[in-house]
Amino acid sequence: MVTAAMVKELREKTGAGMLDCKKALVETNGDMAKAEDYLREKGILKATKKESRIAAEGLANIYANEKKAVILEVNSETDFVSKNAEFKEMIDDIGNTILNSEAKTMEEALELPFADGTLQDLLVAKIAKIGEKLSFRRFESITLNEGECFGKYIHMGGKIASLVVLKGANESVAKDVAMQQAAMKPLYTSIKDVPEDVVAREREVQKTAAINEGKPADIAEKMVEGRVQKYFKEICLTEQPFIKDSGISVATYVKNNGGEIVKAVRYEVGEGMEKRNDDFAQEVMNQIKG
Repeated sequence: MVTAAMVKELREKTGAGMLDCKKALVETNGDMAKAEDYLREKGILKATKKESRIAAEGLANIYANEKKAVILEVNSETDFVSKNAEFKEMIDDIGNTILNSEAKTMEEALELPFADGTLQDLLVAKIAKIGEKLSFRRFESITLNEGECFGKYIHMGGKIASLVVLKGANESVAKDVAMQQAAMKPLYTSIKDVPEDVVAREREVQKTAAINEGKPADIAEKMVEGRVQKYFKEICLTEQPFIKDSGISVATYVKNNGGEIVKAVRYEVGEGMEKRNDDFAQEVMNQIKG
């Protein structure tokens, strides 16, 4: 019987993940030495050694059928690898497998069956073969309700993926909104999605700015609301001026076409992550050295 203590011991010895350690012990009937060999044979230890390296390049993509869509981001260490056909094929395998499943969390997705193993096994095998840290960073699965449609847009060959759901409008309108989201990088879908502390901080910043401009406190207070509304036009998709007609907002454009925005998701590869500083020559040398 494989115990939690055994899994913990193997994890401490190898640095491999808990699920990988448990699986190794199950496969080897609890034999610690054989379990370590199992991890080595599967390429998991080689993959583990790369965990501390930075993977902030990669691709984002969208996989969809008539009722469901999956948006995801998979990272590599270098742009060199992200352009590789094998890397792109791996992302397609991950995306289509999730699309045809009920997985909602990363844990569920990585345990999905694929070929003779799981998606986790696929990722580990590709890390061992390609020789870089690869990371399945995130995904979101969305199922349409009655009267809804998807808008999908991939920008810069997969550096940005934009997925929106509209109710009442058609796919052409939805794609326009997806393109807007890709280009203008809103932080939130609508005003109601902006956290109260973010609004409060912006109000305080604008009030202080007005006072520093020499405005009396009571006048500064009145100026705040207008400036906050301007801020919403920058950070909220619904409030942004529509890129094809700046005279109206995105929300008005959708409403004029009989619809409303239900959901919007935008993935930009590597956003919020530390970036590598290697030049291309060094990048190639790293590939050669493995």
